[in-house]
Amino acid sequence: MLRQQDVGHRIVVRRIVGIREGRTLFSDALGELVELSETHITLSTDAGPLRVPVAEVHRAKRVPPARRPTAAAVVALELAADEAWPAPVRGRLGDWRLRWADGWTGRANSALPVGDPDRPLPAALDAVQRWYAERGGPALVNTPLPLAAPVGAELDARGWTSRPPVLVQTVPLRTLTVPPPAVPLPAAIPLPGAGPLPADAPLPADAAAGMPVTLADAPADDWLAIAAGRKGGLPDAARQVLTGTPRARFAELREDGRLLAVGRGTVTGGGRWLGVSLLETVPQARRRGLAAAVVRALAAWGAAEGATHAFLQVEQSNTGAVALYRRLGFTTHHTYLTRVAPAA
Repeated sequence: MLRQQDVGHRIVVRRIVGIREGRTLFSDALGELVELSETHITLSTDAGPLRVPVAEVHRAKRVPPARRPTAAAVVALELAADEAWPAPVRGRLGDWRLRWADGWTGRANSALPVGDPDRPLPAALDAVQRWYAERGGPALVNTPLPLAAPVGAELDARGWTSRPPVLVQTVPLRTLTVPPPAVPLPAAIPLPGAGPLPADAPLPADAAAGMPVTLADAPADDWLAIAAGRKGGLPDAARQVLTGTPRARFAELREDGRLLAVGRGTVTGGGRWLGVSLLETVPQARRRGLAAAVVRALAAWGAAEGATHAFLQVEQSNTGAVALYRRLGFTTHHTYLTRVAPAA
């Protein structure tokens, strides 16, 4: 059966649809897993969303994606993402990138093993460990899959552990800049404190109407406060990461002056990629479509800058965020694991 780690991946479900002349009838469905709960499986299929009660599921499993991206496409996107999240201290090991930001986020404090490290793989990983030891931090390696599978195999042999898988998801910008279709209001909207709507509940198309998103060249203090709450503080190195990309915008959505939702957009990869990061809505304002409004505003800016596609990185276990991004049209391009060296 399926696990939460399968959310965001392509699956096949065989469901029981009836009984005829004493024989059980089955129907198969193929699509991307959007939500997995104790009672239902929700897929996004070519024919639209499909919600299957768990009681009707005979068998379900993950299957390979319809088409894998080329190695060159994975490398290009990883380099665009690296450019969008620039660590203030950087090194090179052949083509490999070494990144350090005083421990703030795994992305800015890990080696990126794409290309040729200009030495045998065991020697390259020894050099990575020395580089991070000189800076007083743990050695981390981000391994894009399946591109860096040989690196991962060597790390397995050395006893390195893995953090939760991260989905690198993409969408054509034209998908985000087309106005969403009108969706009827839910029968009831919970009051604050009454709990969130189900992850697959429709959102009203005008939920954020009258609340314009503004894009700033630099983050405001309350914007930084929300980011700090999400990331556990903002050291000086973090501010360099956030503002170190020349083409960046900091989205704000306010109501009566109070900041309710934020996001960060960057244009990198030779101008092709809009990177969306630090998308956050304050708890009391969630389920109002504010995050989607922020993404669409950043998409409009990215398109005006000449970008053609958007990407983001989200932990596979964050099923609520994965479901939101799926509704916006994002699909998984590839995944990566952050590998952690064993304690000395």
